[in-house]
Amino acid sequence: MSVRRSIIDYSRGDNLGYFWWLYRMQKKVSNRLVRDFLTFFLSRSAHKHGGYVGPDAVFLGVPVLPHGLHGIFISRFAVIGEGCRIYQNVTIGEVNRKAPVIGNDCLIGAGAVLVGDIRIGDRVKIGAGTVVNTDIPDGCTVVSQAMRLIDRSIQQQNNTD
Repeated sequence: MSVRRSIIDYSRGDNLGYFWWLYRMQKKVSNRLVRDFLTFFLSRSAHKHGGYVGPDAVFLGVPVLPHGLHGIFISRFAVIGEGCRIYQNVTIGEVNRKAPVIGNDCLIGAGAVLVGDIRIGDRVKIGAGTVVNTDIPDGCTVVSQAMRLIDRSIQQQNNTD
C-alpha cells in the first residue's frame, strides 16, 4: 500500500491493521493481566473507530469492513465466520448471553440488526435495515422486516389533533 493511501486511511479511521493486530495478540496471550491490558487497548481502539467489539467475540477470519468500524456493535458472545462483509451501523447483539453465529462469506447490509441465539448460514445476504431474530439457512437473501400494524385508534387520534 502506498504511503499516501496509508495516510488517508489513517486520517479517516479506516486503518484497522492495529486493531486486528491487538485482537490477534489478545487471543494468543495466556497471562490474564496482559490479556486484560490488551483488551483495554482493543476497546479503546474500537471506540476510536466509532464501534464496539466485545472482548470475547470470535472472528474466524478478518471481516471486510468497507466503512471501518463506524457504528458497528458486535456482542462479546458473537461468532463471525471467514470472509464476512459488514457495513456501517450493524448491530450483532445478544439476548440472555447468547449471540448470533454467522457463517462464512456473508454480507450484512447497513443498519441491519441480528439478535439472539440464532445461526446465520454460509453465503447469506442480509439487506440494509433488516432485523433478524430467527435462523437463516445457507445461501439465502433476507430483506426488510416483518411489518406490524399499529392500533388504528392511536392513528385516528393523531390525525384529529
